[in-house]
Amino acid sequence: MDAATHVPSVDSTDSDTRMSPGGPGYRRMSLALFLAGVATFALLYSTQALLPLISGEFGVEASEASWTVAAATGGLALCVLPMSALSERFGRRAVMTASLAVAVTVGMLVPFAPSIGVLVALRALQGAALAGLPASAQAYLAEEVRPKALVTAIGLFVAGNSVGGMSGRVITGWVAQEWGWRVSVGVIGVIAVACAVAFRLLLPAPKHFRAGSLRPRVLLGTVRDHLADPLLRRLYAIGALFMTVFGGVYTVIGYRLTGAPFGLPQGIIGSIFLVYLVGTVSASTVGRLVGRLGRRGALYLAGGTTAAGLLLSVAPSLPLVLLGLVLITAGFFAGHAVASSAVSKTAAHGRAQASALYQSAYYIGSSVGSTVGATAFRADGWGGTVAVGLLAVAGVVTITVLGTRAARVAAQRSLVANAH
Repeated sequence: MDAATHVPSVDSTDSDTRMSPGGPGYRRMSLALFLAGVATFALLYSTQALLPLISGEFGVEASEASWTVAAATGGLALCVLPMSALSERFGRRAVMTASLAVAVTVGMLVPFAPSIGVLVALRALQGAALAGLPASAQAYLAEEVRPKALVTAIGLFVAGNSVGGMSGRVITGWVAQEWGWRVSVGVIGVIAVACAVAFRLLLPAPKHFRAGSLRPRVLLGTVRDHLADPLLRRLYAIGALFMTVFGGVYTVIGYRLTGAPFGLPQGIIGSIFLVYLVGTVSASTVGRLVGRLGRRGALYLAGGTTAAGLLLSVAPSLPLVLLGLVLITAGFFAGHAVASSAVSKTAAHGRAQASALYQSAYYIGSSVGSTVGATAFRADGWGGTVAVGLLAVAGVVTITVLGTRAARVAAQRSLVANAH
């Protein structure tokens, strides 16, 4: 069977053996992918809270230091589609395991980078290695978890992302304050090794995966099919725009808080990232939110929450800045969980490729947000970064409005067709 045409079986017997909350293997699977999410985000953004220190050591501006983040997310964005194709041939668990193994190995080399150029190159390689995780994880869940539990399961994986992002930044902040940024990223590497080992030991063997071949023509055909789907295109754009906001804000926030009027030390700035816990909650409860408001209603709420946080963060008051970060984080993780789970449910075939395209768009958004947000900060301060974020949120709302109209038109056409 070709990679692009593989569709997990959906007969009643197959459905009965898929995992569901409370069933065999579900807790092990949830914990394994949670830990994979922790390792992925901890490694991917390990330098983000340390950018002021990296700027100081290498004598570079924020816009240059931000490439240690953008290179990692860009490497992931470029490689996620090819890695998803490998997962169709060699299996989701095998690709995720190999990706984590390479990424943690590179992570142990990062502290020894002799120059900003070498550091950026290592980070790009690390991001490329991590590309096997996101799309393979979502495809694994789509195949091994019952459809009704899919949003919740993906929400837990995204929650692991938020914990990884938070713990990585908090740990690096305090360790760097005492021993420098090199030791702090080394500590993150050791933590990621532990998560990778636990992931491999815990993740249940797949029962519903069927290997496909690696025919480039078929793969490209599947990609074209997904890009031709208006709903998938909208979801990809929404993921990219939400991540543009998030990447810009969290790349620049360290520079803002070390400067006037705040002047916070590195350890305190690292602790600011405890607001990621809000993302953990919002991502893990998104299934109930979609149940109450629908997918588009949840996206409107996520966009509005993010915009409110951006506006609050402009105030020269630390409590208001923190509240703004809380709202930005909650809105982002909710929007990301809604959009990513919708991709898995929408794709009728080639789910790994559909998820990979979403992840590619998502991490391109992160790279754009990191570089454009840092450039705007250099040109116009925090207000410039906020302006970039508000434009991205406006894009999310516009796309969602267009999707709502398209759904109404399709429903009306269906009624007319049924009437005749």
